[in-house]
Amino acid sequence: MAKGRLLAVLAVLAGVAGFAWMSIYGLHNDPRELPSALLDKPFPEFSQPMLGEPERLLTRKDLLGKPALVNVWATWCPTCRAEHAYFNKLAASGVPIYGINYKDDEAKAKKWLHDLKDPYVLNISDPRGALGMNLGVYGAPETFIIDSEGVIRFKYVGAVDDWVWKEKMAPVYEGLLKP
Repeated sequence: MAKGRLLAVLAVLAGVAGFAWMSIYGLHNDPRELPSALLDKPFPEFSQPMLGEPERLLTRKDLLGKPALVNVWATWCPTCRAEHAYFNKLAASGVPIYGINYKDDEAKAKKWLHDLKDPYVLNISDPRGALGMNLGVYGAPETFIIDSEGVIRFKYVGAVDDWVWKEKMAPVYEGLLKP
């Protein structure tokens, strides 16, 4: 009987310790920095139509050559709208950005880019979310930094703004520009 009680007490203590560890661990992690199994791995292979030019198929090779951002966006996403002006600013400063229009209506997406300006070098149409699924996308917006070989070096979930760029993303991006 005493052995059973001891095991029960130890099980409760282990549960409390595990809960405390998870609580402390969770308090120190930014939910926008979701871990990605693809970090330091090549951007997934794909063959998707270009937004607005469905006869033109884009592939992973279209993203290669220099470090760049890959932004997953959609017109139904209010946070995407909030960050869009900042992407226009980054693009104007010379940062290449590729777009993935995620689970969206093509006509609405084309109008959005016409009305709000198009910061993207190329825009991949992903109406069913297949590429997004291969990237482990949880929703929009999500932004990846890839190196010149197309290897994913960073992932950010949420709106990119001046603080996020300067504090989180620019150091990674600028580090990839150095020979």
